[in-house]
Amino acid sequence: MNERLKVVALGELLIDFTEYGQSMQGNPVLEANPGGAPCNVLSMMKKLGDDVHFVGKVGDDFFGHFLAERLGRLGIGTEHLVFDPVVHTTLAFVHNHPDGEREFGFYRNEQADTCLDAGDIPLQLIREADLFHFGTLSMTHYRAEQATRLAVETARESGVTISFDPNLRLNLWQREEDARKAFAYGMERCDILKISDNEILWYTGETDLEQAAAKLRREFPAIRLMALSRGGDGSSAYWKSPAGRDITVSEPAFLREDTIDTTGAGDTFGACFFHFALQYGLENPAEEKLRRMLRFAGAAASIITSRKGALSVMPEREEVEKIVCG
Repeated sequence: MNERLKVVALGELLIDFTEYGQSMQGNPVLEANPGGAPCNVLSMMKKLGDDVHFVGKVGDDFFGHFLAERLGRLGIGTEHLVFDPVVHTTLAFVHNHPDGEREFGFYRNEQADTCLDAGDIPLQLIREADLFHFGTLSMTHYRAEQATRLAVETARESGVTISFDPNLRLNLWQREEDARKAFAYGMERCDILKISDNEILWYTGETDLEQAAAKLRREFPAIRLMALSRGGDGSSAYWKSPAGRDITVSEPAFLREDTIDTTGAGDTFGACFFHFALQYGLENPAEEKLRRMLRFAGAAASIITSRKGALSVMPEREEVEKIVCG
């Protein structure tokens, strides 16, 4: 068993402005939180002891250097974080509705993360990785899409395990069909898929989650292990061996009364799932190991919902195990 995984993630790194009360004049006060799904994943995997590296682009501005400093403080490798002298760091504004749903507003038209170039991709670093992770948001603009495809194909050719979390944000796509194609591209090439309930229903057009999962697995038989997060209803894992033997397990969610912000919960869940998937191996995971993975990932995600932000406040392994062991 490889105790220390080398993980490379590519994608968006940005500032999430989240609501933090009101000023004396009644205006919303916003807190600048470091964000971006790929780095959220890396931050949690670092907490689990992995050697993690980020590939992406920020502006050569205050926010870009703030993000670089924060990643370095968290132990995330930034040797391939590029500073663009022309465009600015991407910004997102997160509004939490009373029912717990989130609304995102992005300032991202030709901003730094969309300007990643093929020449920015560290091919040798990817070839040496145990895991390469990506999502679809690095594919919304042509330059970054070409860079992402180069990284993914390099990982595949080198036999690197690939994890994929589509992270659906339809308002960042010019056409819904383009988002659908990016989903398909990732699912055709990944070994491990983490997908949420709303994403799988949107992609498959189904209304039942089990029917949607079955449809997705038929369409993309190369996926070796899939995790389906169901929000407050828990999560499921699906494994299929080359010989056709299936294992499906489900676990309930760890619900909390102190939940204040669900931002980053899915990324935290995915990071734990990816880590233990590689620790346990993808060849023949036992049912109890899959259950253990889901319980640990669900417990970690529940902790994040009780904190503002995600990237800088990932839980320690001991915190998660305390909840799992109850």
